[in-house]
Amino acid sequence: MSTDVVLQSTQLFGSPGAELVFLGARVLFGAVIAFTGLNHFVNAETMAGYAGAKGIPAPDLAVPFTGGMLLFGGLGLLLGAFTALAAGAVVVFLVVATPKMHDFWAAPEEERMTEMTQFLKNVALLGTALGFLAVSGTQWPLAVGIGL
Repeated sequence: MSTDVVLQSTQLFGSPGAELVFLGARVLFGAVIAFTGLNHFVNAETMAGYAGAKGIPAPDLAVPFTGGMLLFGGLGLLLGAFTALAAGAVVVFLVVATPKMHDFWAAPEEERMTEMTQFLKNVALLGTALGFLAVSGTQWPLAVGIGL
């Protein structure tokens, strides 16, 4: 590992408790994302029906594919393994799925608030995933530390 990466990591996680707070963020975010991905498999039929109704092509293939992206992304971030790929998978999923699946501007009035809430939740998750992507080039504390 280069001295620059170690120095960056020390600067990034150098304040008291920062390593534990970052681990907590990884565990919370990664577990939720991985659970969401697992849900794509457990409830595949229902989710494929919803995806089809939203105009997703080949929803029977898209749901398990995106479930795999989320499961990989969530577990990678939680464990601190393949962090750039893991964060990137979550970012790509959220950038593509959020406006397509939660298009509150086109929803009927009775569904608009729910879709807007889901849209905004995904935007917040996207911000978090982008933050993890931004620091994926540094050595993460308390992490498996394998990856590309």
